Amino acid sequence: MKKQPHSHPSTSKLSVLRQICNFIPPGLIPTLAKETGVAEQCRTFSAHSHVTSLLYAQIAHCVSLNDLCDALHLHSHALAAVRGATPPSRNNLSNANKTRAAVLAEQLFWRTLGHLQGQHPGFGPKDRRAYGKAFRFKTPVHVADATVMELVANCTDWACHQRRKAAAKTHVRLDLQTLLPRCVIVDTARTHDNDRARELCAGLRRGEIAVLDKGYIDFAHFADLDKRGVFWVTRPKDNHRIYIRNRMPRKLSPTPRIVSDELVKLAVINTRAAYPKAFRRVVACVEVDGQERELTFITNNLQWAAGSVADLYQARWSVEAFFKQLKQTLQGADFLGHSANAVRWQVWSALLAYLLLRFLAWWSKWGHSFARLVTLLRSALWQQWDLYDLLARSYGTAPGHYRLLGRPEQAYLLHPLWDST
Repeated sequence: MKKQPHSHPSTSKLSVLRQICNFIPPGLIPTLAKETGVAEQCRTFSAHSHVTSLLYAQIAHCVSLNDLCDALHLHSHALAAVRGATPPSRNNLSNANKTRAAVLAEQLFWRTLGHLQGQHPGFGPKDRRAYGKAFRFKTPVHVADATVMELVANCTDWACHQRRKAAAKTHVRLDLQTLLPRCVIVDTARTHDNDRARELCAGLRRGEIAVLDKGYIDFAHFADLDKRGVFWVTRPKDNHRIYIRNRMPRKLSPTPRIVSDELVKLAVINTRAAYPKAFRRVVACVEVDGQERELTFITNNLQWAAGSVADLYQARWSVEAFFKQLKQTLQGADFLGHSANAVRWQVWSALLAYLLLRFLAWWSKWGHSFARLVTLLRSALWQQWDLYDLLARSYGTAPGHYRLLGRPEQAYLLHPLWDST
C-alpha cells in the first residue's frame, strides 16, 4: 500500500500571515510612506498596519469593514507579531482608505515585484504544457484588456457612467509568459478603452507583441506601434470598411481551419490617413465555448503563419482567468469603501496579494490551482505552520498536473458591459 503524505506540516514560530508578509522587503512600507507624504496621515493607524489589514482582507475574503476589523481584533496578539501591526477600528480604517493616498499601494506593488524578480530571476510559470502558444515566441507577448467592477451608484458619484449605474474599470497589460502585470490603470467606466491604449503600451520595446482587445482599436496608435517595431494583434470592429489588396502566400496558411488570409487597407479616408500602410486580415475557425466559430483577426505582421495569429488572440483569453482570480478568488469585487481612493487601495492590495501568492506558488512548486492555494491559506492564516512545508509537502504532493491559471471559459458569467470576444 502506497504511503500517504503526512497531513500536518511542521510547526513554526511565525504565523502563516506573517510568513506571507515577510516576502515584502523589510522597511519598504515606511520608506514609501515618507516618500509619498502619507506618513503624517492617520498617525494612530500606521501605513504598515493599513497594508497588512488589506492583505488579510484579500486572502480571508472579508466582505465588510466590520468583518475585517472584528477578525483582526480577535487575533490582535498574532497580528502584532506581523512587524508590529495593530488592528484598526472601523472609523480608522475607513478614514485611511479615504484619505491616505493610494499611490503608496501602487508603488508598493511595483517595488515588491521588482524586488522578487531581482532576487529570483526565474520567477514565473515557465510551463510550456499550459502556455505553449505563448512560448512559441521568443519575444515577450503582452495582453491588454480591462475589467469592469460595479459600484453602488448612490454612494459613488465620481464613478457614475449612466443614470443609475456606477463602475470602476481596471486596465491591465499582462505578460503572457509570466502571467504578471506590467502596466495597471484604475479608472472609471466612463473612459473608453482606446483612450488608455497608448498609456498601456508605452513600455513596449521593438520586436515585442501586443495582443489587444478590440475596444483598444486606435489606428493612429497602431501606426505608432508599427513605427516602434512592435507587432500588434487584435480583432476588427464590425463597422470597419476595408478593401483587399491581394492574398497572402498559401504557405502561411496551410491548415484547413484558415478560411482566408489577405493583405488589406482601410477604405475610409480619415482612418486611412491615420494608418496608411497595408495590414493583414486572417479569418480562422476557432473553438469558443466548445463550438467552432469563424473569427477575424488583424495584425501588422506579415511573416507569421496564419494559425499563429489566431492562436495568439486565443491566448489573450487567459487574461479573463486573471481577472477572475482578482475578483472572485481574492476580494476585488466587494469594496470596503466608496471613494475613488478606497477603490484604488483595494485594487492595488488585490494585485499585491496576487503577486505574493503567485510567488508562493512558484517558490513552493505548488502543483494545484490558484483557487485551491488561496482557500488553503485562508484556513491557515493564524496557524503557526511552516509555509513551505504546508504547500510543498503536505498539500502539494498529489499526482497529476494542474494549471495554476484557471481555464478562461470558466472565468465568470458575462456582464452586458463586457465584450465576450
